Amino acid sequence: MYLAHWGLADRPFRNTPDPRYLFLSAAQQEALTRALYALTEGAGGFLLTGEVGCGKTLALRALLGCLDPSRFEAAYLAFPDLPPDGFLRDVLRAFGYQPDGWTRDEARLALASFLALAARRGMSVVVVVDEAQTIRDAETWDELRLFLNHQQDRRFGMTLMLAGQPELRGRLSAIPPLAQRLAVQAHLGRFTDAESEDYLRHRILEAGGKEGIFTPEAIRWLAESSGGIPRRINHLADMALLAGYGERAQQVDEALAKRAVGEVPVWEQEERPVLTDR
Repeated sequence: MYLAHWGLADRPFRNTPDPRYLFLSAAQQEALTRALYALTEGAGGFLLTGEVGCGKTLALRALLGCLDPSRFEAAYLAFPDLPPDGFLRDVLRAFGYQPDGWTRDEARLALASFLALAARRGMSVVVVVDEAQTIRDAETWDELRLFLNHQQDRRFGMTLMLAGQPELRGRLSAIPPLAQRLAVQAHLGRFTDAESEDYLRHRILEAGGKEGIFTPEAIRWLAESSGGIPRRINHLADMALLAGYGERAQQVDEALAKRAVGEVPVWEQEERPVLTDR
């Protein structure tokens, strides 16, 4: 809607995990380095945690997107809160199987055969489980533990990557046999103000825009108001661009950015008391 007005080829602040817009903050760079180490060294397990909106899914999708398909077989599960048989079938579907109606034992055997075949072909297998903190079934957690029992030539038969919100660490602390095998770990925290400002500029440039759409003061206000959460930055900046288009502004300044979100972002507003009739 506002692309032509701002000279953009794409909406720069969509809240979707598009790898084109990956911004390598210090924490993102460290997380990807550790993830690649887990993959290339056959470390078995990798754990990525982070606050809501800090870019876990984007980092994982960017990582999977850069893997050589001639060397890696990868499965990505975004909705893992399933009973163990359903979870196993979803993993197999991601690898091209049609496991509808298979029993849990049949699914386990198929996965073991797949891993053995991949090893003979010199392929590495990766299973990424996003939003892992949502898993409630203890037996599903046990299946994840069993994934790391598959070993080939002194290497793990697959790399298991778990990602989730910080409470995932607490869940794993109650499952020592699995937690101890997630030897490589990383955490994505909030951006610093400087990183938030660089992130805003990065997204504009990646979308085909030019420096100067946001004034330095607007960038500073957006960075501070977001609290360093990328998803919040995206929301604020998108609303500011829309408001600027509506006002036919030539730049987004601090005052316009504030008007776009009503001065105070919704996550900073105090919850109003609920009034009831008496």
